[in-house]
Amino acid sequence: MMETKIIVWRSAADDHVLKEAADALKRGELVAFPTETVYGLGADALNPVACKAIYEAKERPGDNPLIVHVDTPSAISTYTDIPNLSLFTHLAHAFMPGPLTVILPKKTVISDEVTAGLGTVAMRCPSNGVAHALLRMAGIPVAAPSANTSGRPSPTTAQHVIDDLFGKIPYIIDGGNCQVGLESTIVLPHESENSVTLLRPGGITVEDLYTVCEKVYLDQALQGRLQSDAQPLAPGMKYRHYAPKSPMTGVVGEDRNVRSFFTQKLKNGFGVLCFDEDVPFLPESDKLITLGGKREYDKQAQDLFACLRRFDVMDVSAIYTRVPEDDSLGLAVKNRLLKACAFTVLAV
Repeated sequence: MMETKIIVWRSAADDHVLKEAADALKRGELVAFPTETVYGLGADALNPVACKAIYEAKERPGDNPLIVHVDTPSAISTYTDIPNLSLFTHLAHAFMPGPLTVILPKKTVISDEVTAGLGTVAMRCPSNGVAHALLRMAGIPVAAPSANTSGRPSPTTAQHVIDDLFGKIPYIIDGGNCQVGLESTIVLPHESENSVTLLRPGGITVEDLYTVCEKVYLDQALQGRLQSDAQPLAPGMKYRHYAPKSPMTGVVGEDRNVRSFFTQKLKNGFGVLCFDEDVPFLPESDKLITLGGKREYDKQAQDLFACLRRFDVMDVSAIYTRVPEDDSLGLAVKNRLLKACAFTVLAV
Protein backbone atom coordinates (compact mmCIF):
# COMPACT_ATOMS: atom_id res chain seq x y z
CA MET A 1 0.00 0.00 0.00
CA MET A 2 1.27 3.46 -0.90
CA GLU A 3 1.67 6.15 1.76
CA THR A 4 -0.97 8.86 1.28
CA LYS A 5 -0.44 12.35 2.70
CA ILE A 6 -3.45 14.55 3.51
CA ILE A 7 -2.92 18.29 2.97
CA VAL A 8 -5.53 20.56 4.57
CA TRP A 9 -6.48 23.86 2.89
CA ARG A 10 -9.18 26.15 4.25
CA SER A 11 -8.55 29.60 2.73
CA ALA A 12 -6.18 31.54 0.48
CA ALA A 13 -3.99 32.04 3.54
CA ASP A 14 -3.18 28.33 3.25
CA ASP A 15 -1.98 28.49 -0.36
CA HIS A 16 1.61 27.87 0.75
CA VAL A 17 0.72 24.32 1.85
CA LEU A 18 -0.07 23.48 -1.78
CA LYS A 19 3.54 23.84 -2.99
CA GLU A 20 4.42 20.26 -2.06
CA ALA A 21 1.47 18.95 -4.09
CA ALA A 22 2.30 21.26 -7.02
CA ASP A 23 5.88 19.97 -7.04
CA ALA A 24 4.55 16.40 -6.93
CA LEU A 25 2.44 17.03 -10.03
CA LYS A 26 5.50 18.33 -11.87
CA ARG A 27 7.37 15.13 -10.89
CA GLY A 28 4.65 13.01 -12.46
CA GLU A 29 2.83 12.02 -9.26
CA LEU A 30 -0.92 11.94 -8.67
CA VAL A 31 -2.73 14.52 -6.51
CA ALA A 32 -6.41 14.53 -5.58
CA PHE A 33 -7.78 18.06 -5.17
CA PRO A 34 -11.16 19.80 -4.92
CA THR A 35 -12.80 21.81 -7.66
CA GLU A 36 -16.12 23.64 -7.54
CA THR A 37 -17.75 20.55 -9.11
CA VAL A 38 -16.24 17.41 -7.54
CA TYR A 39 -12.81 16.29 -6.33
CA GLY A 40 -10.44 15.48 -9.19
CA LEU A 41 -7.50 13.08 -9.46
CA GLY A 42 -4.79 15.11 -11.15
CA ALA A 43 -1.67 14.33 -13.16
CA ASP A 44 0.57 16.26 -15.56
CA ALA A 45 -1.39 16.24 -18.84
CA LEU A 46 1.89 16.42 -20.78
CA ASN A 47 3.25 13.27 -19.10
CA PRO A 48 1.84 10.06 -20.65
CA VAL A 49 3.14 7.86 -17.82
CA ALA A 50 1.51 10.05 -15.17
CA CYS A 51 -1.79 10.06 -17.06
CA LYS A 52 -1.70 6.28 -17.39
CA ALA A 53 -1.35 6.11 -13.60
CA ILE A 54 -4.74 7.86 -13.26
CA TYR A 55 -6.43 5.01 -15.12
CA GLU A 56 -4.66 2.44 -12.94
CA ALA A 57 -5.52 4.13 -9.62
CA LYS A 58 -9.17 4.60 -10.58
CA GLU A 59 -9.52 1.26 -12.44
CA ARG A 60 -10.87 3.40 -15.26
CA PRO A 61 -11.61 2.01 -18.76
CA GLY A 62 -8.92 3.03 -21.21
CA ASP A 63 -11.36 4.44 -23.77
CA ASN A 64 -12.81 6.99 -21.33
CA PRO A 65 -11.00 10.32 -21.98
CA LEU A 66 -9.83 12.77 -19.32
CA ILE A 67 -10.55 16.48 -18.79
CA VAL A 68 -7.57 18.82 -18.78
CA HIS A 69 -7.59 21.70 -16.28
CA VAL A 70 -5.73 24.99 -16.72
CA ASP A 71 -5.55 28.06 -14.50
CA THR A 72 -6.83 30.64 -17.01
CA PRO A 73 -9.10 30.44 -20.08
CA SER A 74 -6.38 32.00 -22.22
CA ALA A 75 -4.15 28.96 -21.58
CA ILE A 76 -6.57 26.71 -23.46
CA SER A 77 -5.28 27.92 -26.84
CA THR A 78 -1.80 26.63 -25.91
CA TYR A 79 -3.03 23.05 -26.08
CA THR A 80 -5.85 23.20 -28.63
CA ASP A 81 -6.89 24.62 -31.97
CA ILE A 82 -10.06 26.72 -31.75
CA PRO A 83 -12.01 26.60 -35.03
CA ASN A 84 -14.83 28.91 -33.92
CA LEU A 85 -12.93 31.55 -31.98
CA SER A 86 -15.90 33.90 -31.66
CA LEU A 87 -18.11 31.25 -30.04
CA PHE A 88 -15.32 30.05 -27.75
CA THR A 89 -14.59 33.62 -26.65
CA HIS A 90 -18.22 34.16 -25.72
CA LEU A 91 -18.40 30.86 -23.81
CA ALA A 92 -15.16 31.62 -21.97
CA HIS A 93 -16.25 35.15 -21.09
CA ALA A 94 -19.61 33.95 -19.77
CA PHE A 95 -18.65 30.75 -17.93
CA MET A 96 -14.88 30.57 -17.25
CA PRO A 97 -13.48 30.13 -14.70
CA GLY A 98 -16.37 27.86 -13.77
CA PRO A 99 -18.00 24.46 -14.29
CA LEU A 100 -17.85 24.40 -18.10
CA THR A 101 -15.75 21.99 -20.20
CA VAL A 102 -15.27 22.58 -23.93
CA ILE A 103 -14.27 19.89 -26.47
CA LEU A 104 -11.70 21.21 -28.96
CA PRO A 105 -9.21 19.77 -31.48
CA LYS A 106 -6.02 18.96 -29.57
CA LYS A 107 -2.47 19.91 -30.38
CA THR A 108 0.14 17.15 -30.46
CA VAL A 109 1.57 18.18 -27.08
CA ILE A 110 -1.50 16.53 -25.48
CA SER A 111 -0.94 12.77 -25.45
CA ASP A 112 -3.28 9.98 -26.51
CA GLU A 113 -3.36 8.78 -22.88
CA VAL A 114 -5.35 11.93 -22.06
CA THR A 115 -7.77 11.74 -24.99
CA ALA A 116 -8.15 7.93 -25.29
CA GLY A 117 -6.94 8.26 -28.87
CA LEU A 118 -9.38 10.99 -29.90
CA GLY A 119 -8.25 13.98 -31.92
CA THR A 120 -10.07 16.27 -29.49
CA VAL A 121 -9.47 17.14 -25.85
CA ALA A 122 -11.80 18.30 -23.07
CA MET A 123 -10.58 21.56 -21.49
CA ARG A 124 -11.77 23.60 -18.54
CA CYS A 125 -10.69 26.29 -16.09
CA PRO A 126 -11.97 25.62 -12.55
CA SER A 127 -13.02 28.47 -10.27
CA ASN A 128 -12.32 26.70 -6.96
CA GLY A 129 -9.63 28.46 -4.89
CA VAL A 130 -7.59 25.31 -4.22
CA ALA A 131 -7.67 24.17 -7.83
CA HIS A 132 -6.76 27.60 -9.15
CA ALA A 133 -3.83 28.03 -6.74
CA LEU A 134 -2.55 24.50 -7.39
CA LEU A 135 -2.67 24.93 -11.17
CA ARG A 136 -0.93 28.30 -10.93
CA MET A 137 1.87 26.88 -8.76
CA ALA A 138 2.35 23.77 -10.90
CA GLY A 139 2.44 25.77 -14.12
CA ILE A 140 1.28 22.77 -16.16
CA PRO A 141 -2.04 21.55 -17.57
CA VAL A 142 -3.49 18.94 -15.24
CA ALA A 143 -5.59 16.01 -16.44
CA ALA A 144 -8.13 15.21 -13.72
CA PRO A 145 -11.18 12.95 -13.79
CA SER A 146 -13.18 12.52 -10.58
CA ALA A 147 -11.10 11.18 -7.68
CA ASN A 148 -13.02 7.99 -7.07
CA THR A 149 -12.95 4.34 -8.05
CA SER A 150 -14.41 4.16 -11.55
CA GLY A 151 -18.18 3.71 -11.57
CA ARG A 152 -18.67 4.82 -7.95
CA PRO A 153 -20.46 8.02 -6.89
CA SER A 154 -18.20 10.99 -7.50
CA PRO A 155 -16.45 12.51 -4.45
CA THR A 156 -17.63 15.85 -3.12
CA THR A 157 -15.63 15.73 0.14
CA ALA A 158 -12.09 14.71 0.98
CA GLN A 159 -13.48 11.81 3.02
CA HIS A 160 -15.07 10.38 -0.13
CA VAL A 161 -11.63 10.42 -1.80
CA ILE A 162 -10.06 8.82 1.26
CA ASP A 163 -12.71 6.07 1.21
CA ASP A 164 -11.86 5.17 -2.41
CA LEU A 165 -8.20 6.03 -3.00
CA PHE A 166 -6.32 6.17 0.33
CA GLY A 167 -3.21 4.03 -0.04
CA LYS A 168 -3.40 4.18 -3.86
CA ILE A 169 -2.21 7.77 -4.46
CA PRO A 170 0.45 9.90 -2.73
CA TYR A 171 -1.50 13.14 -2.05
CA ILE A 172 -5.04 14.18 -1.16
CA ILE A 173 -5.80 17.88 -0.64
CA ASP A 174 -8.68 18.42 1.79
CA GLY A 175 -10.25 21.68 0.66
CA GLY A 176 -13.71 21.19 2.17
CA ASN A 177 -16.97 20.43 0.40
CA CYS A 178 -17.45 21.09 -3.31
CA GLN A 179 -19.89 23.89 -4.12
CA VAL A 180 -21.71 22.55 -7.20
CA GLY A 181 -21.63 18.83 -6.40
CA LEU A 182 -21.94 17.54 -9.99
CA GLU A 183 -19.26 17.28 -12.66
CA SER A 184 -18.86 20.09 -15.16
CA THR A 185 -21.12 20.73 -18.13
CA ILE A 186 -19.45 19.46 -21.32
CA VAL A 187 -20.18 21.04 -24.70
CA LEU A 188 -18.93 20.49 -28.24
CA PRO A 189 -18.90 23.85 -30.06
CA HIS A 190 -19.96 23.82 -33.71
CA GLU A 191 -17.40 25.13 -36.17
CA SER A 192 -19.65 27.13 -38.47
CA GLU A 193 -22.54 28.36 -36.33
CA ASN A 194 -23.22 29.89 -32.94
CA SER A 195 -24.33 26.61 -31.38
CA VAL A 196 -23.11 23.71 -29.25
CA THR A 197 -24.00 20.09 -28.61
CA LEU A 198 -24.47 19.31 -24.92
CA LEU A 199 -22.59 16.10 -24.14
CA ARG A 200 -22.99 16.18 -20.35
CA PRO A 201 -25.23 18.50 -18.30
CA GLY A 202 -23.88 20.14 -15.17
CA GLY A 203 -23.76 23.41 -13.26
CA ILE A 204 -23.98 25.42 -16.48
CA THR A 205 -27.54 24.67 -17.59
CA VAL A 206 -29.14 24.58 -21.04
CA GLU A 207 -30.84 27.84 -20.12
CA ASP A 208 -27.44 29.35 -19.29
CA LEU A 209 -26.00 28.21 -22.62
CA TYR A 210 -28.85 29.84 -24.50
CA THR A 211 -27.70 33.21 -23.18
CA VAL A 212 -24.64 32.79 -25.41
CA CYS A 213 -25.66 30.29 -28.12
CA GLU A 214 -28.40 30.47 -30.74
CA LYS A 215 -29.00 26.72 -30.45
CA VAL A 216 -28.17 23.97 -27.95
CA TYR A 217 -28.44 20.41 -29.27
CA LEU A 218 -28.76 17.50 -26.81
CA ASP A 219 -26.58 14.46 -27.46
CA GLN A 220 -28.41 11.12 -27.62
CA ALA A 221 -26.26 9.74 -24.78
CA LEU A 222 -28.15 11.97 -22.31
CA GLN A 223 -31.15 9.66 -22.52
CA GLY A 224 -29.54 6.25 -22.90
CA ARG A 225 -26.33 4.27 -22.69
CA LEU A 226 -23.92 4.26 -25.64
CA GLN A 227 -23.37 0.96 -27.43
CA SER A 228 -20.42 -1.10 -26.19
CA ASP A 229 -18.45 -0.50 -29.39
CA ALA A 230 -19.10 3.27 -29.48
CA GLN A 231 -16.29 5.76 -28.89
CA PRO A 232 -17.31 8.35 -26.27
CA LEU A 233 -16.68 11.95 -27.33
CA ALA A 234 -16.25 13.13 -23.74
CA PRO A 235 -15.72 11.74 -20.23
CA GLY A 236 -18.59 9.94 -18.55
CA MET A 237 -20.71 9.27 -21.64
CA LYS A 238 -20.41 5.51 -22.02
CA TYR A 239 -20.11 3.58 -18.79
CA ARG A 240 -22.29 3.02 -15.72
CA HIS A 241 -21.35 5.87 -13.41
CA TYR A 242 -22.08 7.29 -10.00
CA ALA A 243 -23.57 4.02 -8.75
CA PRO A 244 -23.86 2.83 -5.16
CA LYS A 245 -22.94 -0.80 -4.48
CA SER A 246 -26.57 -2.01 -4.52
CA PRO A 247 -28.53 -1.88 -7.81
CA MET A 248 -30.74 1.18 -8.17
CA THR A 249 -33.95 1.74 -10.14
CA GLY A 250 -35.61 5.04 -11.02
CA VAL A 251 -39.33 5.36 -10.28
CA VAL A 252 -41.74 7.69 -12.08
CA GLY A 253 -45.51 8.18 -11.90
CA GLU A 254 -48.18 10.13 -10.09
CA ASP A 255 -47.20 11.09 -6.54
CA ARG A 256 -49.71 8.82 -4.83
CA ASN A 257 -48.58 5.83 -6.90
CA VAL A 258 -44.89 6.49 -6.29
CA ARG A 259 -45.47 6.95 -2.55
CA SER A 260 -47.48 3.75 -2.32
CA PHE A 261 -44.70 1.92 -4.17
CA PHE A 262 -42.02 3.40 -1.88
CA THR A 263 -44.04 2.47 1.23
CA GLN A 264 -44.08 -1.17 0.21
CA LYS A 265 -40.39 -1.18 -0.64
CA LEU A 266 -39.46 0.35 2.72
CA LYS A 267 -41.58 -2.25 4.55
CA ASN A 268 -39.63 -4.93 2.68
CA GLY A 269 -36.28 -3.45 3.75
CA PHE A 270 -35.20 -1.81 0.51
CA GLY A 271 -33.55 1.62 0.22
CA VAL A 272 -35.50 4.64 -0.99
CA LEU A 273 -34.25 8.03 -2.20
CA CYS A 274 -37.15 10.50 -2.30
CA PHE A 275 -38.08 14.18 -2.28
CA ASP A 276 -38.84 16.09 0.92
CA GLU A 277 -42.49 16.30 -0.11
CA ASP A 278 -42.76 12.49 -0.03
CA VAL A 279 -41.64 12.05 3.58
CA PRO A 280 -44.98 12.77 5.37
CA PHE A 281 -46.60 9.99 3.31
CA LEU A 282 -43.93 7.34 3.96
CA PRO A 283 -43.20 5.17 7.02
CA GLU A 284 -40.23 6.10 9.20
CA SER A 285 -37.20 4.08 8.18
CA ASP A 286 -33.42 4.23 8.50
CA LYS A 287 -33.30 3.20 4.84
CA LEU A 288 -35.10 6.36 3.68
CA ILE A 289 -32.94 9.24 2.42
CA THR A 290 -34.26 12.56 1.13
CA LEU A 291 -32.65 14.33 -1.81
CA GLY A 292 -34.24 17.72 -1.10
CA GLY A 293 -37.37 19.44 -2.33
CA LYS A 294 -38.84 18.40 -5.68
CA ARG A 295 -37.51 21.53 -7.36
CA GLU A 296 -34.56 22.31 -5.08
CA TYR A 297 -32.14 21.44 -7.84
CA ASP A 298 -29.14 23.19 -6.26
CA LYS A 299 -29.53 21.15 -3.08
CA GLN A 300 -30.14 17.95 -5.04
CA ALA A 301 -26.93 18.53 -6.99
CA GLN A 302 -24.87 19.29 -3.90
CA ASP A 303 -26.16 16.29 -1.94
CA LEU A 304 -26.70 13.61 -4.59
CA PHE A 305 -23.39 11.75 -4.48
CA ALA A 306 -23.19 11.92 -0.68
CA CYS A 307 -26.70 10.44 -0.52
CA LEU A 308 -25.74 7.59 -2.84
CA ARG A 309 -22.66 6.81 -0.74
CA ARG A 310 -24.81 6.65 2.42
CA PHE A 311 -26.62 3.63 1.00
CA ASP A 312 -23.30 1.76 0.88
CA VAL A 313 -23.21 1.48 4.68
CA MET A 314 -26.79 0.18 4.81
CA ASP A 315 -27.97 -3.40 4.58
CA VAL A 316 -30.06 -2.96 1.41
CA SER A 317 -30.16 -5.30 -1.58
CA ALA A 318 -31.76 -2.71 -3.88
CA ILE A 319 -32.49 1.03 -3.99
CA TYR A 320 -35.42 2.88 -5.56
CA THR A 321 -35.19 6.57 -6.39
CA ARG A 322 -37.26 9.53 -7.50
CA VAL A 323 -36.23 11.04 -10.85
CA PRO A 324 -36.15 14.87 -11.07
CA GLU A 325 -37.64 16.93 -13.86
CA ASP A 326 -35.28 17.77 -16.71
CA ASP A 327 -35.47 21.56 -16.64
CA SER A 328 -32.60 23.77 -15.46
CA LEU A 329 -30.12 21.99 -13.15
CA GLY A 330 -32.65 19.18 -12.78
CA LEU A 331 -31.45 17.82 -16.13
CA ALA A 332 -27.97 17.27 -14.69
CA VAL A 333 -29.29 15.60 -11.51
CA LYS A 334 -31.58 13.40 -13.61
CA ASN A 335 -28.68 12.48 -15.90
CA ARG A 336 -26.52 11.32 -12.98
CA LEU A 337 -29.35 9.33 -11.42
CA LEU A 338 -30.21 7.63 -14.71
CA LYS A 339 -26.56 6.63 -15.16
CA ALA A 340 -26.45 5.32 -11.58
CA CYS A 341 -29.58 3.30 -12.42
CA ALA A 342 -28.00 2.08 -15.69
CA PHE A 343 -31.02 3.82 -17.31
CA THR A 344 -33.45 1.42 -15.61
CA VAL A 345 -36.69 3.30 -14.87
CA LEU A 346 -39.98 1.83 -13.61
CA ALA A 347 -43.33 3.54 -14.23
CA VAL A 348 -45.85 2.95 -11.40
